[in-house]
Amino acid sequence: MENLILIVFIAYTLLLFLVAHLTSRKSNNNAFFTGNRKSPWFVVAYGMIGASLSGVTFMSVPGGVYSGQFTYFGIVLGYIIGYAVIALILLPLYYKLNLTSIYSYLEIKFGKSSEKTGALLFIISRLIGSAIRMYLVVFVLYEFVFKAWGIPFWVPAVLFIVLILLYTFKGGIKTVVWTDTLQTTFLLLAAAMTVIVILKTQNISFGELMSVSTERGFTKLFETDWSHSKFFVKQILSGAFITITMTGLDQDMMQKNLTCKTLRDAQKNVMTSSFIFVLVNVLFLSLGATLIYYAQETGFQLPVNESGVVVNDKIFPAVAFSLGKLTSIIFIIGLIAAGYSSADGTLTALTTTFCFDFLHFDTNDRISEENKIKYRKLIHIGFALLYLLVIILFRPFHNESLIDKIFEIAGYTYGPLLGLYTFGLFVKNRKPIDKLVPIIAISSPIISYILNHFSKELFFGYQFGFEILIVNGLLTFVGLMLVSKK
Repeated sequence: MENLILIVFIAYTLLLFLVAHLTSRKSNNNAFFTGNRKSPWFVVAYGMIGASLSGVTFMSVPGGVYSGQFTYFGIVLGYIIGYAVIALILLPLYYKLNLTSIYSYLEIKFGKSSEKTGALLFIISRLIGSAIRMYLVVFVLYEFVFKAWGIPFWVPAVLFIVLILLYTFKGGIKTVVWTDTLQTTFLLLAAAMTVIVILKTQNISFGELMSVSTERGFTKLFETDWSHSKFFVKQILSGAFITITMTGLDQDMMQKNLTCKTLRDAQKNVMTSSFIFVLVNVLFLSLGATLIYYAQETGFQLPVNESGVVVNDKIFPAVAFSLGKLTSIIFIIGLIAAGYSSADGTLTALTTTFCFDFLHFDTNDRISEENKIKYRKLIHIGFALLYLLVIILFRPFHNESLIDKIFEIAGYTYGPLLGLYTFGLFVKNRKPIDKLVPIIAISSPIISYILNHFSKELFFGYQFGFEILIVNGLLTFVGLMLVSKK
């Protein structure tokens, strides 16, 4: 089985490099950063599904059904609201200012310190969040392939990063837009095919399976207990603000949108993506119910940790590998696609942010075009090494569902970005003191963490969920108002 998985991995990687070769021909710095603004909107819309899903959604959303039922769907509904805000408010702003890095807006509005603060928040947020997504893919490949050969964990981690670095090195975002399309296809096929195989092996229709799952309590959509961390109102609000921040205020996701030819194309892309994304998440939640049904009907022992607690992130791979070669291959292809899609755009976006918000490629005439290419390549390699370091260092902390961990981290790192952009967009007659903005951006997450840690004592048993992001953004907004002047 290990040899078969390795062959599948090599075959998929070669296909990816073929796409990269075809899309990166005659590429220059402009193509690397903006795709020459010629990407078809429908290609970007479809590819963004894979970029948004990643390996965490691929395994944590289906696995999360075991402990959280379908309550994740509340967050998915919130995504529609968030995408509407992006299409109607943020994209017109970015296109009007003709931005390459979206954090250049903060320099225009507040000053250089604010710009660098926003860019640094993104670098920290995306580096950690995307590396954790990539970690999950490396972790599964290690557990089911490389571990049996006695190969240490860091080897597959290095292998993945080197491959991603190579195929994005020349074409950048121009290549990523098209490779994301390929990866989205394989992600969706893997989920759908696994459901179909299980339905056939159990001789049951999809409707019958969902009916049984409902009777057993695995399709509960909304948590109505207001104090619960997954209370449905909190889930919807969190989903909206997660999308606004982790997509609309995220260079990785917006850089793809900014490669569209016009604002109208970019808006069509975002709204199309939002509705497709709802359907895709329904598919992954249904996959989770299917996996649990299979385990219950066959007596399959779900994977547990040392304490005997079921590990949600291992449910999908454990079942897929137990079903035979076909589902194993399907799962591995989907997993590899998820791994590549979570990292290629991130490396490109991190490089873009550093080049434009710290080195100011767009306005710095002292750097020649030749040196810009040289610096861009060195920065790209540097971020790849940092990416690898985070993956390796995170391994001892993997003891729960990673999708919850990613959103928890995002609540602290993206919150100040939410506050900064909200202030810039809606407060017209005041401007914060630029040099004090970094202090506000550091203080708000610290206060948010304290409030979250002591929420039960302070707020009559209330537990914060993902909405700590909103609290963090509000604290940043208030802080900016206090240090602002007319």
